[in-house]
Amino acid sequence: MLLTTHAKAQSLRDPTLPGQGYVAVSSSIAPKQAMVLNSIVNGQRAYAVINNNILSVGDTVSGIGLRVTAIGQDSVTLSDGRKLQLFQSITER
Repeated sequence: MLLTTHAKAQSLRDPTLPGQGYVAVSSSIAPKQAMVLNSIVNGQRAYAVINNNILSVGDTVSGIGLRVTAIGQDSVTLSDGRKLQLFQSITER
């Protein structure tokens, strides 16, 4: 009886494994990574704090490879077209 149970357990397949015929495909397009716009400082020159790094227009976001193309009053535009915005509660007075 024990031998039969052991044989059945060995035939069960791990449900977390990919199915048969699965082909891994690598993509050259990196998935959009999460970024946090911590704050914006406007003065003679505008600065944005993204992922706790101080950046200005033309700087590259560390680890992401995107450039900051514009810094507004409450948003930052990146070279891939993404626009990061501050939370509304921070910008309201």
